[in-house]
Amino acid sequence: MTAFGVWGWQQDPRWLLVWLLPLAPMLAWYFFASPKARYGGTLVRPVAKVIVFGLATAALWDAGHEPWAVVFLGFSVVVNGLALLPSIRVLVDRE
Repeated sequence: MTAFGVWGWQQDPRWLLVWLLPLAPMLAWYFFASPKARYGGTLVRPVAKVIVFGLATAALWDAGHEPWAVVFLGFSVVVNGLALLPSIRVLVDRE
């Protein structure tokens, strides 16, 4: 979410976008990507994650933080890949 705030800080009107831009991915995550998402599903959840992380990477890249964009993309791929392992998935599905 910080990536969207960083990108919003460099746009006009800065005071508005720095607060509003992070709200869109937060709401998308809440409704579609979180483990208890109301509209999440086996197809919707991964697509929402790819969109949110992809746009965050693009926002960092466009804001001039290319190294951080690459690090963020690599980190998100590793973390989401590990989350698919059966031993980790059990921890989420317990409830």
